[in-house]
Amino acid sequence: MKIVIQLLLWAVIGFLGSLTFNAVYEPIQFNKVRDARYPKVIDKLKDIRKAQLAHKEVIGRYSGDWDSLVQFIDTAEFVVTQRRDTTVLDEEYKATYGVDEYKSETIIDTLGYTPVKDSLYKNTDRYKTMMEVPYTDGKKFEIEAGKIYKNDSYIPVFEVKIDKADVLADQDEHLVNQEKQMLTVDNVRGEYIQLGSMSEVNTNGNWPKKYGTKKR
Repeated sequence: MKIVIQLLLWAVIGFLGSLTFNAVYEPIQFNKVRDARYPKVIDKLKDIRKAQLAHKEVIGRYSGDWDSLVQFIDTAEFVVTQRRDTTVLDEEYKATYGVDEYKSETIIDTLGYTPVKDSLYKNTDRYKTMMEVPYTDGKKFEIEAGKIYKNDSYIPVFEVKIDKADVLADQDEHLVNQEKQMLTVDNVRGEYIQLGSMSEVNTNGNWPKKYGTKKR
């Protein structure tokens, strides 16, 4: 009987030890997976941000459709300009007062045009797959664009996002749910890995500085 009790005690100790080990080991492994995957996803969002800002500069609004955004990059051009200051005769002043008066003006000269895709992505075509989210078996980022009313005018906005659960689909559900509740400045905040906003004027991402701002 004494041997049976000892064996049961060892079994309980072993079980509790296993629980303790898993409680420590699983979050560590989860963090390693998360920290390996998020930068790849964020790199895609950085490329998307460049495309959207270029679209806004040339077209005057953001794109809410992947096909049209890729087509824009394939075909659009930036205008290359040069600003120069000069002095010209103020004709209105002369007509009013009968004397010569000169005023300063800034003249913008058009020097030429350069393809958007060459300016933003050099010799790569990675923009054609920037909407595909890594580690999700082909899922695409959700994309939306429109305008919000602010300071007596309508301002273009956009939002691109993917649910963290899609990027971490093969991980422990409890740990994924904990990750989606992160709100501190040292973490990707909230349920999504997100760029921009449909509720405020913002073209930044919700990730912390540790993921870097290095240009691709």
